[in-house]
This record gives sequence, structure tokens and C-alpha cells, in this order.
Amino acid sequence: MTARILDGIKIREQVFAELAVEIRALGAEGIQPGLAAVLVGEDPASQVYVKSKIAACVQLGLAGWVHTPAASITTEELLSLVARLNEDDAVDGILVQLPLPPQVDTKRVLEAVDPAKDVDGFHPVNLGRLVSGRTGLVACTPAGCMEILRRNDIPIAGANAVVLGRSDIVGKPMALLLMHANATVTICHSKTRDLPEVVRRADIVVAAMGKAGYVLAEWIRPGAAVIDVGTNRVTDAAEAERLFRNQPERLAKFRAKGQALVGDVHPDAANVAGALTPVPGGVGPMTITMLMSNTVKAARLRRGAPAAVVHGAPARGTR
Repeated sequence: MTARILDGIKIREQVFAELAVEIRALGAEGIQPGLAAVLVGEDPASQVYVKSKIAACVQLGLAGWVHTPAASITTEELLSLVARLNEDDAVDGILVQLPLPPQVDTKRVLEAVDPAKDVDGFHPVNLGRLVSGRTGLVACTPAGCMEILRRNDIPIAGANAVVLGRSDIVGKPMALLLMHANATVTICHSKTRDLPEVVRRADIVVAAMGKAGYVLAEWIRPGAAVIDVGTNRVTDAAEAERLFRNQPERLAKFRAKGQALVGDVHPDAANVAGALTPVPGGVGPMTITMLMSNTVKAARLRRGAPAAVVHGAPARGTR
């Protein structure tokens, strides 16, 4: 068996096409949704991430601004900037790029963002709305995973789903979204007993632990759908041998480049799973996609109108 590839790039293009229609409709109403990104300091990875997010804004016709305070900024100074963006009616979404410098209280800053503009979906108010099944802004990566499942007609209702990882950003909201879609959900973590056996019972596996190739092929039930959230850069030759010993082409590429990107699921799982997101090209493209979707959704909700396209919204479940 070779797994069907769940192509995140293809779904991104589908969602972008739908968003473009909604953005044009908003434009006819005199509304241009806008995203303000706050990039503290000069971290190269953060600069790349913010640049790609603003490029997506330009592609779709959204307004985009980048605020670049120095790495020496204090918590109070950053809170002042967030307050100004909260008050700016042209700004529908506020993105505070993480990580922040060590002297900044990250939790205070994130919780200072107006929940109506929290397009990352990190604010406790939005997480609470997700818990209760109310309309709100959902964390982008889990919302993107749900889009992948839905648009590939992966059955969710009644499925046994296992989420590996319990972070506030991915694991917990992912479990809630699956539960609202009527899956039976198990959350696994570092203290879970007999982890391989728990995973083996799953129809849907979502791996989000940040450990390269941790979920082995023999853990996967034949035919299961596997959503691999991890993006791990491998540079160790011995590790590459472990991961790619059955994939000579990927091993040769690693030897030529000295590095490779690998998910949290061992590449051999492609021979067992029924469907699988690739790394790269699976969940990654969907995170920025859902950030754009959330910005458009926020523009609608802030003006008292339901979003015409609501991606990643929780469905009402049954008791």
C-alpha cells in the first residue's frame, strides 16, 4: 500500500480562490481587511515567516503592515504598541511573531491582543469559544489540518482520532476541533502508557510533538489517515540513515545537501497509511492560508456580519 498524498499546496490554492471572491465582495462594501504583524528584533527565521505572511496578504489583496521594534523593547513598550493596533480600525488582525526576546512577558503581550483581532487564535477568549463551540478565531495550524481532512473527504464523524501533543497552539485546539466534528478523540503526550498501541487504534492520527520520525510505521493502522504537523530539520548523518534507509533517493539528497526536512512521522509510514500529509508541502502551507482566512473572517465579524467563508469553524456536535 502506498498512501494517498494529502497535498496542502493544492488546498491552499482552493482556499485562496474562495477568499479572493470574499475579499472582492468586501471591497465592494468599502472594506479592505488588514493584517498588522509585529516583528521584534532581527531573528532570521521570524523575518522569513513574516515576509511570507505579508506576501500572502499582497497576493490576496489584503492590507498588510509590519511593525519592527528593536529587540531591546520592554514588555510595557510592546503592550503600548499592541494597544495602538487594537484601537486602529483599519487593522482587523494582529499577529505577534514568536519567539519574543527573553525580557518580554510573552503571555501578557498575547493576552493584550483584542480577541476580535487575534488571528493566531491564541487568546484565552478564543480558546474558550472553541471549547464551547461558539464562533471565534481558531488557531491556524489545527484549522488547516481540519481543512485537509474535509477537502480530502476523510471521514471524521465516528472516527477514532489520536492527537500526539498537547500544546495550546496545536494539540489542544486540534482535539477540540475533531471532537466538535464528532470524532472520538484521545490526546497523547510524554506520559501516555503504551503509546504505539494507542496510536494503532486510530483512524486519524495527528502528530504534533516536534520529534523527527518519532511515530514509526508499525504504529500506524493500515489505511489510517495521518496528518503530520512536524517540521524538523535533520543534519545528523546517523539520524538520516535511520529515517531514509528504505528511501535511497531521499538519502542521496540528504548526503548532497547535508540536511533534510522531516515530519514527526517516520517516512516509512507512507507504506502503511491510507492517506498522509507530506513534509514539506502538507500542513505547512495551510497555516498561512488559515491566517489569511482568519483575517477575512475577523473583518466580517468585527462589523457584525457572519463570514461568507468560515474555514476551521467548529461544527455543533452531539452529546
